[in-house]
Amino acid sequence: MPKMKTSRAAAKRFKTTGTGKLVRSKAYKSHILTKKSTKRKRNLRKDIVTDATNSKVMKKILPYL
Repeated sequence: MPKMKTSRAAAKRFKTTGTGKLVRSKAYKSHILTKKSTKRKRNLRKDIVTDATNSKVMKKILPYL
C-alpha cells in the first residue's frame, strides 16, 4: 500500500491535544481590528477544540497528525 497523503493546508491550521482532539484557532483576527472591542479581540486569541461533526472528516485529511 502507498502512503496516505496529508493535506498540508489543514496540517498548518490544526494541532492535536494530548487526548487526540483537534484544536484550531478562531477566525476574524487578521484585519479590521479597529472596530472590534478589546474583549472580542482577546477572546479571538484563544484556541478552540474542533466540533465533533468536523473532526471525523479532518482526521481523514490528517492521517499522521
